[in-house]
Amino acid sequence: MSKLIKYIVLFVLFGLLVLIRVFENELFYDPYLVFFQNDYLYIDSPRREVLKLVSFTSLRYLLNSIISLGILYVFFKDKGIIKFSIIIYALAYIVLLLIYLYFVVNPRQEDYYMFFNVRRFLIQPIILILLLPAFYYHRLRG
Repeated sequence: MSKLIKYIVLFVLFGLLVLIRVFENELFYDPYLVFFQNDYLYIDSPRREVLKLVSFTSLRYLLNSIISLGILYVFFKDKGIIKFSIIIYALAYIVLLLIYLYFVVNPRQEDYYMFFNVRRFLIQPIILILLLPAFYYHRLRG
């Protein structure tokens, strides 16, 4: 793949991540989007449909993960890195979703800040931000 095509593909993939973020209100059911934009430490948790919320959060995580795996592949062209990343994404999903469900089912004001951060890992491509420099550094050392 030529450098120009590589940069175009990366631009498109990062653009897709940005579009998911820009159109999050239209694409996903998430009453916590508005909740966490306000002074959430002092108000009650919003009404929510748990199954619908978990489904849309999972869909968003899946979309971000697939695009992130594409970015990692374009950057490194290494199937070993992709296989390892899939394991990381799967394990992170299981652990984060269990914690997320706990906070959704048992909303307490003192837990809102922790809930906010766990939720961020599920709806934002934060794992990509951690993996890109880690794999790059590993490649430099190897």
